[in-house]
Amino acid sequence: MPRLIEQPLRIEAAGNKPKLIDEYIGRANSAEPRVSVAHMRSPGGWIEPGQRPEFDEFTVVLKGMLRVQHDKGSLDVKAGQAVIANKGEWVRYSTPLPEGAEYIAVCLPAFSMDTVHRDAPGAEETQKLDVAKLGVKE
Repeated sequence: MPRLIEQPLRIEAAGNKPKLIDEYIGRANSAEPRVSVAHMRSPGGWIEPGQRPEFDEFTVVLKGMLRVQHDKGSLDVKAGQAVIANKGEWVRYSTPLPEGAEYIAVCLPAFSMDTVHRDAPGAEETQKLDVAKLGVKE
């Protein structure tokens, strides 16, 4: 029988500025370990620590632009575009433009703090962060 998800659960986000994460489907809101679906709204100048997750992440940008930094450079994903980050790849997400971004993220399997593997403060990849180079306005 289909199960109605009446409302999302607001999840606390990592990063330098407040970001809204509303999880509709996933471990936190629906006890679903196979997939997570979340609506994200990030302000301009937001950036989170890098990560090397054990899940694939599929992101569709609805408004604004999401920057995805990876080991070989970065991608600017604009409204109407999507990006796939495969498990095991190092990525760091940011929204450098003043208008921020709104997007839907789908993780397979579902997002988990135990499997996201965010960079620790002082880690080599975190030290590579050059906010000016990334174009993020704090």
